[in-house]
Amino acid sequence: MTALSPVWSVKTITNTDLKRAQNVELIQGLRETLGNIQSTVQQLPVLIRPWINLTCVSVMQPYADASEGKRLCWKMCLLNAAVWAAWKVKRWRPVMTRAFMHYPLSGLSLTLLTSIFSHKSALHLLCNCLALESFGSAAYYYFVREQDKAQPDVLESTSAYHFLAFFISAGLFSGLVSHIVNAKFRYPRLIAQYATSANTVAKTETWAGAVAAASASAAQTTAKKAVPDILPSLGASGAIYAAVTVTALAFPESQVALFIPPTYPINIQYGVGGLMLLDTIGILRGWRLFDHWAHLGGAAFGVMYYYYGPSYWRYLRSETTKIDADARAERANANNT
Repeated sequence: MTALSPVWSVKTITNTDLKRAQNVELIQGLRETLGNIQSTVQQLPVLIRPWINLTCVSVMQPYADASEGKRLCWKMCLLNAAVWAAWKVKRWRPVMTRAFMHYPLSGLSLTLLTSIFSHKSALHLLCNCLALESFGSAAYYYFVREQDKAQPDVLESTSAYHFLAFFISAGLFSGLVSHIVNAKFRYPRLIAQYATSANTVAKTETWAGAVAAASASAAQTTAKKAVPDILPSLGASGAIYAAVTVTALAFPESQVALFIPPTYPINIQYGVGGLMLLDTIGILRGWRLFDHWAHLGGAAFGVMYYYYGPSYWRYLRSETTKIDADARAERANANNT
């Protein structure tokens, strides 16, 4: 660090200094990568070389200019795209169904984690990636701003680990909310409904009995529709909802607009309120196109994290720092003896 700025040798280092040094290293790494690519393509025809160089610069320059939060969100979108591509391989679908979709009655808990990064449809993936890029980077900036309030006592060169912990925790919490609703409420209703249907004996000795049996069958069919089946869950929507609510609380004056379909900008808090209302109506009406319980669970997690998350993160960091310092001291004492 002293080689980058002699001033750092005489003043207190801040988070901004750490991020600046990290950005310098990133740019140096990109330049070295570009130089290696240019050296490699020297063997190619002259007409192709400029196009390869232009493509590399077109990718590397926006990456270098973007904020750290946006770069992290892009990497997460690439991970989601890789899982989506795996869904398109037919021979892998049985494995993907078992490992990347969460069935509440499967007895598996790991799928609560893996399903966060799983998308089967391209539209679902596109919408979530667009939302993650915008709201995820905004939530990332909020975490950076909150962490700066704790310096110089607690320095942090990157908030990537903080955001990843937040995102995964939000996805797990929203998935757990949906899991509890399905396992504790919908499943007992299904069992009770099927038990009632099995115990019903229709009498068809007379014409009136046949009519009564037909009416009972129609009523049972209607009852089955009233109690929906338990469907598997997947996608990052719950975690993204948490990022949306954090952004709405941290930047209440910002405006949002839908990309699909295009809409006029509105205040972000009105937009979030409309989404929460839509999910509430979906639960009351029994809509099954989206996992509305997971959406509301993610939104609730975002509200809780806005008020308590940054301070709890600083507490965990301070505690782990103490544990690490004690472990280092014990190892040093053991080596001396």
